[in-house]
Amino acid sequence: MNLSAVRSPFSVSSLSNGDDRKFSLGGCSSYDTDSVASRSSGVFSGYDTLDIPPCLIFHIGYISYDFYTNTEVFGRAKKSRPSLFQLHSNPQDDPSPPPLYEESSVDKQSPDEDEPTEPPPEPARFGWAQGVMIRCMLNIWGVILYLRLPWITAQAGIGLTWIIILVSSSITGTGLSTSAIATNGKVKGGGTYFLISRSLGPELGGSIGLIFAFANAVAVAMHTVGFAETVQVLMQESDVSMVDRLNDICIIGVITVTCLLAISMAGMEWESKAQVLFFFVIMISFASYIVGTIIPATPEKQAKGFFSYRADIFATNFVPGWHGPEGSFFGMFSIFFPSATGILAGANISGDLKDPNVAIPRGTMLAIFWTTISYLFISATIGSCALRDASGNINDSISSLSGECLGRVNRNDMFFCHVSLQSMSMVSAFAPLISAGIFGATLSSALACLVSAPKVFQCLCKDKLYPGIGFFGKGYGKNNEPMRSYLLAYIIAICFILIAELNTIAPIISNFFLCSYALINFSCFHASITNSPGWRPTFRFYSKWLSLLGAVVSVIIMFLLTWWAALIAIGIIIFLLGYVLYKKPDVNWGSSVQASSYSMALSQCVGLNQVEDHIKNYRPQCLVLNGPPCMRPSLVDFISTFTKNQSLMICANVITGEPSPGTVDSAKISTHLKWLNKRRMKTFYHTVVADDLRAGVQMLLQSTGLGRMKPNVLVTGFKKNWRKAQPSNIENYIGILHDAFDLQYGVCVLRMKEGLDISQTMQAHVNLGFETSTEQALDTRMDPETLMAMYQPTTVFQTRQDKKNIEVYWLSDDGGLTLLVPYLLTRKKRWGRCKVRVFVGGEAQQVDEQKQELKALISRFRLGFQDIQVLPDLNGKPQSDQYTPYRVSSFQKDGEEADETTKEFSWMVSDEEMETFRTKVFQMMVFGYVAYFLYKPFIQDYSRDAALILVTMPVARRGACPSALYMAWLEIVSRDLRPPVLLVRGNQENVLTMYCQ
Repeated sequence: MNLSAVRSPFSVSSLSNGDDRKFSLGGCSSYDTDSVASRSSGVFSGYDTLDIPPCLIFHIGYISYDFYTNTEVFGRAKKSRPSLFQLHSNPQDDPSPPPLYEESSVDKQSPDEDEPTEPPPEPARFGWAQGVMIRCMLNIWGVILYLRLPWITAQAGIGLTWIIILVSSSITGTGLSTSAIATNGKVKGGGTYFLISRSLGPELGGSIGLIFAFANAVAVAMHTVGFAETVQVLMQESDVSMVDRLNDICIIGVITVTCLLAISMAGMEWESKAQVLFFFVIMISFASYIVGTIIPATPEKQAKGFFSYRADIFATNFVPGWHGPEGSFFGMFSIFFPSATGILAGANISGDLKDPNVAIPRGTMLAIFWTTISYLFISATIGSCALRDASGNINDSISSLSGECLGRVNRNDMFFCHVSLQSMSMVSAFAPLISAGIFGATLSSALACLVSAPKVFQCLCKDKLYPGIGFFGKGYGKNNEPMRSYLLAYIIAICFILIAELNTIAPIISNFFLCSYALINFSCFHASITNSPGWRPTFRFYSKWLSLLGAVVSVIIMFLLTWWAALIAIGIIIFLLGYVLYKKPDVNWGSSVQASSYSMALSQCVGLNQVEDHIKNYRPQCLVLNGPPCMRPSLVDFISTFTKNQSLMICANVITGEPSPGTVDSAKISTHLKWLNKRRMKTFYHTVVADDLRAGVQMLLQSTGLGRMKPNVLVTGFKKNWRKAQPSNIENYIGILHDAFDLQYGVCVLRMKEGLDISQTMQAHVNLGFETSTEQALDTRMDPETLMAMYQPTTVFQTRQDKKNIEVYWLSDDGGLTLLVPYLLTRKKRWGRCKVRVFVGGEAQQVDEQKQELKALISRFRLGFQDIQVLPDLNGKPQSDQYTPYRVSSFQKDGEEADETTKEFSWMVSDEEMETFRTKVFQMMVFGYVAYFLYKPFIQDYSRDAALILVTMPVARRGACPSALYMAWLEIVSRDLRPPVLLVRGNQENVLTMYCQ
């Protein structure tokens, strides 16, 4: 379709300047007039626009597909959807707007690099039949089909054998869960590990991936030993031996696994061809067996208990005939179940499939169906043709129709029940074909495991969830073959072949597979119950309750089979899970655990709305005005000290100016969050844009939080340079404190002698560090916040405080917040050895009585404070020289003769203001703010070596106390003190009480 031929005639040109710029209905420019989007949109809208209607996917679908996927096509740059800025902005305001489509960073090449002229070679990809169904069927069949199924049928009877087969198949209904997960988005390489880790997260996925890869590597040894034992038996029948039985098995096993390694490393094409060859060999052996059941039995076969189809034999063999120590239902089930552990063979090579979303569900389910039918058919046919007991003596042939064996012998000498090749070989039309089928089953299973283990392990290595495994993640060739992982799996298999203790390790391996099945089922169930919008599998034939049942049954069977092996397997998984939880890898795969965490958090927050606040559950939930957290690390470190794992902490940043695209940069927010996470802060980070700082803080105070999970304490730093700041800045700063009190917030102001803002110091340090390299010097062009977020400076609040004192100057009853904060600090390890001293003002004549009363009061608070000091001189009159630095005469401030120097200090308080407010102080305050001026010498004398000083902060009446005078009070109390000073003021509501019920 030639879209330009039907271009809309209704485009509007800008006639003012004579240019040809086209505008959409909303005034948005088509920046790239040659793009398909701009040409085609006009066809449907009548105007040139950046938007692409969804219906154009039929005509230019590759562009629309690019908007939703990360697929890259050789020779064509990756396209991206127009941004909201491009759609919303006015092109006249920006003479150089960004391009309509920008290439992704991975597509951009440096000018020096030559662009390839030919597309890279396409790797081999397999469809659902060759890649999944055949591979799963070969893994499910195995030697149990030939050597164990006839014996199980003889023990359990046809009826119970069918139940065992169907129960095993229902457990392998894990295929339903696997199919659902595999069709819920794009599936890459990694098989079982990829499915579990992307559903349940790296913790469970990593542990299962590691043990599943190990289990497959050991399974290579198990299947190879099965093949070697069969060869050794045939050699023994021919009186051929190399050394002895055990060494012959080891030699044959090593040679066999070496040949399989060569096939694997030759490439997936050769491996797949070998699997197809094994499949045809097994099909031929099946055909030989079926033909053998129809051919009339010879006298020799009748002597061994084989007769063609007979109803009386079927009836006799339908019921159990237990014998031997393993003669029980669960004994037979434990022997048969390992044959069902091959259903993930196709999913394990998910990276080599053409379309995993189609191949995995179709191939896996068909493989389970056909193998179940084959097991049911073989157990029914061999149970209808052969007796349980036969002597093997031709003279004891049966002539009657009763089905009784004339020459009954001891059960240990039975032919049909004996574990040998004679059962199916005897029935088969050509016995050597059964041996060939056994060879094909064992070798195909070993080869599939030898491919599965490295594929799963390679994906795990690339994710680097565990240390020291990244070396094995490197891929080679067009198929990204994990050569190093192949060699590792080969070495593991060789070790277990030489150890030859497979009977001990086999139960653990079976439990590893069952753990994988349980977690796959649980992944499907968990993803379903979270109701995440992202859970949309195209495979509909699954049920979350069947998945849960499959997970529970898999765990139960683990303990029914071998309880000690189940405990070992679970213990290993818990250990690996704990390691990943401790390391906390920096990955985000959109797991169902994240969706579940959201649902639980939302439910709990809504539930809190129905619960009234109670004093016993009060927690200081802090809104910290820290700006970019990397610039004031001391502030966030200190608040995190007593809020971590106990209460809410929100780090807030106010950006002043008009909102515009890029003002709130998501990348910058992510950088700050990473900085906080590296510092192990349990906090939220929130950014708002406002005209000025006070307006932004007002927005935060009124809207931050969710339900009852909202701040109740405002934390800010002390405005150290307030005397050099503009009067409006002082008014805004004090106004913020007034706003907090108006909204019933408590307030904490932290002051440190060296200041809180380290931006200038750190930027100077960063610039010096980059001067040594020209390439690194270019990085200094980065945003200062981003540059500083690359560093983790150490603060005093990150070190152990030893046996220092926390000095609390409790000057006013604010509800108890002044006393609660030091108590919360001492509950932490870094502050646990500190001693809290509480200072209060009192009367000189009643110091002892007041001290005893205060001790009794604080002891009822149960805070553990023992050292109470009463200072008797706090109620004296203030010294006049305390005000001098902050005063200016009325004539100098208001008269015309004020010089330029005085004008710079407009924050100073006039004599009239001072006298007016002095009267209000003595009239309205019982204790009075004047005590703060006298308190300074006490703080310097008593607390010079303290770890922290807490002082009850005064509350100034709004509109009555000048902001400059209020700042002067705070300045006098906290200046020139070496320890950090925290000015605290509660909201006058109880946070400590003796009678709270």
